[in-house]
Amino acid sequence: MPTYEMLKKILFLFSPENAHNIAEFVFRFFSNYCQFIPSLLVDRYFVTDKMLEQKLFQTTFLNPVGIAAGFDKNATMIKMLTSLGFGHIEYGTITPLAQSGNTKPRMFRYPEFESIQNAMGFNNDGMEKIAKRVRKIYPYTTPLGANIGKNKNTTEENALKDYKILIETFKDLCDYLVINISSPNTPGLRDLQNEIFIEELFVMAKEMTKKPILLKIAPDLKVNDAIALCKVALKNGADGIIATNTTIDYTLLPHSKDFGGISGKALKEKSYNLFKELAKEFFGKTVLISVGGIDSAHEAYRRIKAGASLVQVYSSFIFKGPKLLKDINEEILLMMKEDGFNHISEAIGSDL
Repeated sequence: MPTYEMLKKILFLFSPENAHNIAEFVFRFFSNYCQFIPSLLVDRYFVTDKMLEQKLFQTTFLNPVGIAAGFDKNATMIKMLTSLGFGHIEYGTITPLAQSGNTKPRMFRYPEFESIQNAMGFNNDGMEKIAKRVRKIYPYTTPLGANIGKNKNTTEENALKDYKILIETFKDLCDYLVINISSPNTPGLRDLQNEIFIEELFVMAKEMTKKPILLKIAPDLKVNDAIALCKVALKNGADGIIATNTTIDYTLLPHSKDFGGISGKALKEKSYNLFKELAKEFFGKTVLISVGGIDSAHEAYRRIKAGASLVQVYSSFIFKGPKLLKDINEEILLMMKEDGFNHISEAIGSDL
């Protein structure tokens, strides 16, 4: 079997978006027509150990490392992503109507900084097509999260309607729902990061479903503002916080564009610092998930000890491949044993 480094050299000859589309095509082909391939990959990459296993959101997570939203926008790669070692998969972001997203080019890679900048704009197949796809496999062996957001042309005044129809459509097609109002690539979306909208949204959502609903926030919020928004969400029924989305702090990445959101190693410290402050406030009160610049077992373990029950990767998976997931899980096990922990629950929040 060719190594990921060999495959990456070929994929990186293409533009980032075209490379992603090629990978998606290959993943779908293997899932549908070469099912022995996923079986081989599970044996090679998927790490399970009772020390890593957790019960969250009324479901079992076999390991703490998931794929962040944005990679599998249309829920076409779930089977292959599981085979490559992910302990949970967050598909989306999904909008009510299909949309093509922003003008191309809209994704840029920076290999020397192991970072990516994207201005995709919630390009996806729309809720009806994606729901039909997920309905064929759900309930699924690996926990699934549905990440939802408003359409580009939906006004702020009508945004609540978009989230309402999305919650109604996906509440029975996932193990948890994620409210995305923190992407920088949909005009006006981050304006919804205000206390009034968040209160209205979660009050409505909790009346519609008992399914766990999480809020995903931006790394560019001031700490006090982020804490205030999370307090409102939790007061009105949120079941967890995901921190963080991509950043619009373009000073973090040399030669970056002046649009879109930055992910990967350039985001690492900014994301960690906000997560750490949120954990000081909310650890023990809700489930915390950390994402943003996690590129190694050391960094994943740092987030876990800071209070994260789960971690998610995206850019580092593109640069390092599935071996990253195996390495993170296996090395976390070693570090836990060195620290005298018998289960991941003992490590979570141990630095607080």
